[in-house]
Amino acid sequence: MGKQERIILLLLASLNFTHIMDFMIMMPLGNYLMPHFNISAQQFSFLVAAYTISAGTASISAAQFIDRFDRKRVLLFAYTGFLIGTFFCAIAPSYLSLLSARIVAGLFGGLIGAQVLSIVADMIPFERRGAAMGIIMASFSVASVFGVPFGLYIAEFFNWHAPFFFVVGLGAVLLPLLFKFIPSMNSHVKKEPFTKQVLLRIFVPVIVVWDIIKEKNQRLAVLLTSTMMMGHFLIIPFLNPFMELNVGFTTKQTPLIYFVGGALTLFTSPIIGKLADKFGKFRLFSIMIMFAVIPIALITNMPRIPFYFVLCITGFWFVVSTGRAIPAQAIVSEVVPPERRGKFMNINSSVQQFAVGLASIFAGMIVVKTPDNTIQNYDLTGYISIVVILSCLLSAYRLNKAMNSRCDLKKLDHAPIHGSTAQPLSITEEEPSESLSN
Repeated sequence: MGKQERIILLLLASLNFTHIMDFMIMMPLGNYLMPHFNISAQQFSFLVAAYTISAGTASISAAQFIDRFDRKRVLLFAYTGFLIGTFFCAIAPSYLSLLSARIVAGLFGGLIGAQVLSIVADMIPFERRGAAMGIIMASFSVASVFGVPFGLYIAEFFNWHAPFFFVVGLGAVLLPLLFKFIPSMNSHVKKEPFTKQVLLRIFVPVIVVWDIIKEKNQRLAVLLTSTMMMGHFLIIPFLNPFMELNVGFTTKQTPLIYFVGGALTLFTSPIIGKLADKFGKFRLFSIMIMFAVIPIALITNMPRIPFYFVLCITGFWFVVSTGRAIPAQAIVSEVVPPERRGKFMNINSSVQQFAVGLASIFAGMIVVKTPDNTIQNYDLTGYISIVVILSCLLSAYRLNKAMNSRCDLKKLDHAPIHGSTAQPLSITEEEPSESLSN
């Protein structure tokens, strides 16, 4: 990996850090926000879901025309809007104003993740993409190691507004560096006039979604990532309240859950990315999925045990959760060619955001905060989470098989035919999928 690639990947990972911290910090802030605004667990789940549903709506609306623009310009535009929305979160004086600010932040934030993944996929060949995704996914780890614990500490020291001010300040420093070092990325842009059909697709998002649904590989990819995120975020929103209210840890202890888990994944993510390239992305994904069942069951049924046992369990859960995302994103990024990658990634990001929002709302409907200030039914979210993430194996298997078939066809397509001057066979997006269904 060259120096220029490393600089770009580190900048994108840094951008992801602020973006992810803004999203992740909301969930452990539940202990501050619920009493501050005098809201229920269900109302708090709406704060978490508001961002994701708004982000999903923005992603799906932008999907049709996103590939018409330079990826760098879209990224800078979205990141600027996201920082403005986060600033309004920081100064929100009431529950409704905070809810509105989360919606604004989500409208712009929904475009960020898809653009980051599209830039990585355009820049790094598939053979090395696992390692590149490992670097990008390490931003989740840094957000957990530093971002969330630091955000909780400054919220404890100052108030709940402080973490959002921190994100805005860090983003303001990062913006000019992104402008300077990220190159223009417009080789995928096709000069196509805005016909009536194109305009219809822009203003009627269901047509764009249908473009994804009718292609089997894209359908499988969206199903894989959305169920993976839904399974994860069924238990995330109430992890912190459960650990404090039920298991009995203090507000000074619980940030260590994110610190230890993030520190482990910061170390393991690049290694997992390289292992995915070496031994097979689907194989590693399957191993991580199976391992994830154990900590999910333990976390959501946690009795009062020593804190170091909790850190071991949650740390292992962080490792396998991030570990399954790395090979999955590498596989998904190869589903469509560069000229359609932005649209697909936006749709995929949109469905993921909706899945996260629905998971948060669903968890809020299941989990109940009792009069004695404890959380009930958290174990049910764990059982449902296990079923959902295990279902990912089927869609991942079918997608990986389809992608391997396409690669084999491409090899045959480019193989020389002795004694013949025939032109190479044109391979369409659907041919490998159709062959699998027969």
